[in-house]
Amino acid sequence: MNSRGERSIAELFSDAFAQLAKLIGNEFDLAKTELSEKAGQMGRGIAMIGAGAIIMIPALVVLLLSAASALMHAGLSEPIAYLVAGGAALAVAAALVAVGVNRMSADALKPDTTMEQLQRDKVAVKEMVR
Repeated sequence: MNSRGERSIAELFSDAFAQLAKLIGNEFDLAKTELSEKAGQMGRGIAMIGAGAIIMIPALVVLLLSAASALMHAGLSEPIAYLVAGGAALAVAAALVAVGVNRMSADALKPDTTMEQLQRDKVAVKEMVR
């Protein structure tokens, strides 16, 4: 039986390839986990866009009613109340849509941790081959 310092080249290559296979398996697991998290983030972004769209529709209706009311009445009390309510709803809807779009940007969905780990692994493999 060979001691640890007297291993054959075939054993060394076998160990190196086994470690490389384990490393690749770990990278796939990391990528799956990170992509799963990013998919959840994308789902929440889509939900916020949907919520913003749902709120935006009545906001637009209220704003249009207030504009029509302003033209018909030429008074300020009712139309101003409609404008304030519609403007507030529109602001909330715009904020929800903006947050949702931001969460779905390419930078937010990029698997940063996996990419960094792959770069480290690349360096480690180059060192191992030397």
